[in-house]
Amino acid sequence: MAEEEMDGSTFEDLGVIEPLTRAVRDVGYETPTSIQRKTIPVLIGGRDMIGQAPTGTGKTAAFALPILQKLDPNDRAVQALVLTPTRELAIQVAEALHTYARWLGTVRVLPVYGGQPIQRQLERMRGGVQVVVGTPGRIMDHLRRGSLDLGSLTFIVLDEADEMLRMGFVEDVEWILGQAPSGCQTALFSATMPEEVRRIADRYLHAPAVVESEHRTMTVPTIDQHYIQVVEAQKLDALVQLLEGHSSPGEATLVFVRTKSRAAELAERLQARGYAAEAMQGDMNQAQRETVIRRLRSGQAELVVATDVAARGLDVERIGMVVNYDISYDPESYVHRIGRTARAGRSGTAVLFTTPREQRLRRDIERYIGRTIPPMTLPTRADIAARRVQLFKEQILGVVEDEELDLYLALVQELAEESGHDMAEIAAGAAWLARRDKPLVAAVDAAPLNEGDEEGMVRLYIDAGRSRGVRPSDVVGAIANEAGIPGRVIGAIDIYDEYTLVDVPAEFKQQVLGAMAGAKMRNLPVSIRVARPGMEDGERTPPEGDMAARRPSRGAAAKRTAQHTRPAKSGAPRGGKPARGQAPQRPPKSKRPR
Repeated sequence: MAEEEMDGSTFEDLGVIEPLTRAVRDVGYETPTSIQRKTIPVLIGGRDMIGQAPTGTGKTAAFALPILQKLDPNDRAVQALVLTPTRELAIQVAEALHTYARWLGTVRVLPVYGGQPIQRQLERMRGGVQVVVGTPGRIMDHLRRGSLDLGSLTFIVLDEADEMLRMGFVEDVEWILGQAPSGCQTALFSATMPEEVRRIADRYLHAPAVVESEHRTMTVPTIDQHYIQVVEAQKLDALVQLLEGHSSPGEATLVFVRTKSRAAELAERLQARGYAAEAMQGDMNQAQRETVIRRLRSGQAELVVATDVAARGLDVERIGMVVNYDISYDPESYVHRIGRTARAGRSGTAVLFTTPREQRLRRDIERYIGRTIPPMTLPTRADIAARRVQLFKEQILGVVEDEELDLYLALVQELAEESGHDMAEIAAGAAWLARRDKPLVAAVDAAPLNEGDEEGMVRLYIDAGRSRGVRPSDVVGAIANEAGIPGRVIGAIDIYDEYTLVDVPAEFKQQVLGAMAGAKMRNLPVSIRVARPGMEDGERTPPEGDMAARRPSRGAAAKRTAQHTRPAKSGAPRGGKPARGQAPQRPPKSKRPR
């Protein structure tokens, strides 16, 4: 849940029953967010609802708690269905439902999505499931097989509806909604309300309440926020420059990365550069974490590289700067990360590293926190040298003013008399010794920040193109669902007659290649591999011998965004709302991998 400004209401005040409020408290949440305060009473009351709320505002709990409260625990039939655009989100929502249901007794929740053997899902279905969370394609599979029976359905949720429609699921969503029984309560959540979302709401929701999350500045004003655009290969040099130019003596720096292995690797690389760096990640036990925190508080560690999981609850007053070395895909995580600085009334600095392909993620964060994050220029070699000199001067003057120096003054005088050098030269020699391990002249130059679009991305080749009806939405849907990565991080898509080229973040290359092995697109198997070197460098010509594919699909790259959001033709009958339980005419075949 987001760190929103709260009023005095509690979950009990919203009508949530004790087993659920107990579970919520176990998670560590005491007061509801804006969207929860507005949504929960409406849904518990049985009304259809449209909720406009970005990711990270606590909307999962906003619909999960009413779903669980309205369940009949003695009925093993499917009573609630949650549709999500990606399997990643399906898993996340299912886990949240499991967490909140812990004190309700036996509540069976099943996530269903592509990439998981359907036989396993069929076995779970036969055993009785009360809540199903899934992607549209796999939900349609189960409905056609007869393994998913919606006859007892009382509650259906469309989560991140705008993202589902952007990925090309509009026909699938409408077909599924047409299978829901008449009178089924429906809730639709969307960060934005494009025309396609409004059209579905008008057709399938009955007199819905409309609620919006309050847009508030979600970060404290004492945190000075900036971003730096840098290519992946130069992040380490950029971090070192940032530390040299902006970290303050006596203060610590917290660096956030996405993975456990990356935390350990980056900490080792910083240690090799002379920093007292520690790693803190989810595989560490509590005693190990406490040791790192103790070293951080005492000043023995000046820098901690951490994952999100490990940093929960980290409260160290001397953290003066937080660096998002890897950008968070969840705006709420960004808020939580930078909240580790500016504690106890202090000020702090938060710096966000973004690659050229991550600018949309940065804009998502800006919309969520309600403010623009300005760019920052890395300090130059001259800047770093000047700062080192200034800090060294301050250190020397501090010693002169605060310490008893009679012994050392006598030593300098004695050396001057014995050597024939004046006292200034002797003092300069002592200063050189003091800075021998960290010269005043910076050893690093400013890292060149490449603004090229392809930096940080890997170009992949898929052996299906225009001749098989492949659309950008098919590519995004397949990769996002099979590999479990956010669709918004997928880059340029060029569709040719016989094949497709698509850019994905380099860090996800192996994940995508592995997950897409044996995958289907447009209901036919496809193969995927790294494009040949010429293509990775931006060349748009097809492989040798593919003369038929010399031109990409007309406007494929330019129209990518438009095709992502263009609604497909609905199979539902025109003219008014379809009756519940009546499917749209000509139900579409699923076009995405399961």
